[in-house]
Amino acid sequence: MSTPTVPTLRDVAGRYGRTALEAVQREYPNAPRHVTSGPDDRPTPREAHPAFYGCFDWHSAVEMHWALVRLLRHAPDELPPGTREVLDAHLSTQALDSEAAYLRAHPTFERPYGWGWLLQLASELDDWALEGDPDAARWAAALEPVASAVSDGLVAWLPRLTYPERVGTHQNSAFALCRALPFARAAAAAGRADLWSAISDAAVRWYGNDVEYPASWEPGGSDFLSPALTEAVLIASIASPESSFRDWLGLFLPGLADGHPASLLTPAVVTDPSDGQGAHLHGLNLYRAHAFGVLAEHLELEDPRRTVLREARTDHAAASLPAVSGGGWMLEHWLAAYAVLLLG
Repeated sequence: MSTPTVPTLRDVAGRYGRTALEAVQREYPNAPRHVTSGPDDRPTPREAHPAFYGCFDWHSAVEMHWALVRLLRHAPDELPPGTREVLDAHLSTQALDSEAAYLRAHPTFERPYGWGWLLQLASELDDWALEGDPDAARWAAALEPVASAVSDGLVAWLPRLTYPERVGTHQNSAFALCRALPFARAAAAAGRADLWSAISDAAVRWYGNDVEYPASWEPGGSDFLSPALTEAVLIASIASPESSFRDWLGLFLPGLADGHPASLLTPAVVTDPSDGQGAHLHGLNLYRAHAFGVLAEHLELEDPRRTVLREARTDHAAASLPAVSGGGWMLEHWLAAYAVLLLG
């Protein structure tokens, strides 16, 4: 039996790009999270969110825009014609000013999951703009008011949040903070350290003393995130020195070198991809694969846990990468973002 291999981002860019491009422009069906203030407060998705109206919901639209930007940045020749034009329309100053105003007027909207992905998108555009792409520079500037609204919201909210959400779905605290970290790190390097401080303080306060995490209880039936791995990736991303993370991981998942817990290292089985909740498990497999790769890179070459993690990464990727395109709308409106997160 041949060992499965994980494709490169360029290998899949064309297919995933087409899926994402179609998704960000598809307004319906849609599950808006708009809280109405009266009988006449009934905007359509495009009226409320002229940039992020597609993909069934706002957070999926944001993460799929990130996937498109990432693909366009790293595999531009593979993307469908018209990709830049669609991004130019969605990431215009007018559209994004409306998004910023909406977030300021609805300060808990899409907190924290959509917030984290919005800052991931902002960081991607900022980095690309530094490479000299004029479109990226224009889009990054237009997105700045939205990113500022989200950053301000996190800085105000995190110190007040006594407990984290340790769940496998959108409310997961650690995942959102991981998505926001690149933006926070760049802001801190530029002299604005409030977001970085808020994130790192929350991470240490919530997770720094965790030991023997019950990861054998995972997964839940509608998980697309691993509570154990989101937390581990966050600690790996902020720990200094890096050896402190390796020690922390030994206490957090003490059986990892021996392949335990098996339920964490074995791909989840998806029985009905047409069911929106059950379909989440494909995302779980791709997120786990991403996390295993991140954690392995923070371990020394001779660490036996590194081999365990890298093998689990390959198995999980092989289980769910084929579902990214052609699997129906309940997968296609979001799963490409997790594939791109995995493949880098």
